[in-house]
Amino acid sequence: MTPISESTEMTAANTDSGVDIAGRVRAFLVDSFLLGDDDGFANDESLLDTGIVDSTGVMEVVSFLEESFSISVDDDELVAENLDSVERLAAFVGRKLG
Repeated sequence: MTPISESTEMTAANTDSGVDIAGRVRAFLVDSFLLGDDDGFANDESLLDTGIVDSTGVMEVVSFLEESFSISVDDDELVAENLDSVERLAAFVGRKLG
């Protein structure tokens, strides 16, 4: 039998779909910025405009993306079009993994 942690790593590394990515990103945001209290914000809501993430928090999100999905985020990719909502973050990671 495969240990749960090993199984989770295998699933995360091999089967990232848009839904899985969005769920993982949302869970990170809720745990890191909302102290575990998911207030029901929409996945297309601006993280900056709603105050969920501030400019410093964006760098925490980028670190999470790089570590969790084994991607590299270039300076020119640090724009709202890529990073300002759960949907945009998931789409960005999907493109990087694509």
